Amino acid sequence: MNTDKNVYTVIFAGIMVVVVGSVLAFVASGLSSRIKENERFEKQQNILYAMGVNENVEDGGVSFIGTDVVEDEFSKYIKKQLVIKGDSVIDNNEAYLIDMKRQLALYKKGETPELPLFIGEKDNKIYYIIPMYGKGLWDAIWGFVALDDKMVVQGVFFDHKGETPGLGANINQRYFMDDFTGESIMQDTRYSGISVAKGNNDPLNERKDDNKVDALAGATITGNGVSAMILESVNLYKDYLTKLRKS
Repeated sequence: MNTDKNVYTVIFAGIMVVVVGSVLAFVASGLSSRIKENERFEKQQNILYAMGVNENVEDGGVSFIGTDVVEDEFSKYIKKQLVIKGDSVIDNNEAYLIDMKRQLALYKKGETPELPLFIGEKDNKIYYIIPMYGKGLWDAIWGFVALDDKMVVQGVFFDHKGETPGLGANINQRYFMDDFTGESIMQDTRYSGISVAKGNNDPLNERKDDNKVDALAGATITGNGVSAMILESVNLYKDYLTKLRKS
């Protein structure tokens, strides 16, 4: 075959696509169980992080419980996993595997979602941990918020798929997440969430009665996404949280 002809280039490219595609498919198939395991570990780490079970040190960054012990720690600290569907609340030991993106899509279509909620206990204190999912500037953002029975935040975890490095991507940095601790999701009797506010004039986050934290510099849209995500997620659980407050 004349290798200078275009037909040769097309045939060669086609063969390479088939070969490389087959190799990648084989590798992906072989690693699928490992990938799912890592995704499971990551969710457990994130839930535990929100309730303060982590390996953080003072003045350090984000440090998760190791994957070699996270399953044991998850079983130790998470006392119940619930699924809320309409008026029913059932125990489900794999509630943490529920896809919140899918459940939010069902809710927006007018269908009844299955909402996971986790009840943790640490140092004789109870935590109610709500998963969250939303939209940042470029792509999805998600996280968990841990509340006490007075609806005060005890910790959060945020992450993102593709926010701008050094700007919106910093929602998963400790200095930002730590600001949420001590804030209430209530404003009087209304579920207001917590706003990521530009010009909040509280850089040390000393005010804990304003339902606000300082925004990240240059990340207004991502911050607005975090605010909307918290409010939407809290409102999904409003009926359960209201009963919890009255009990």
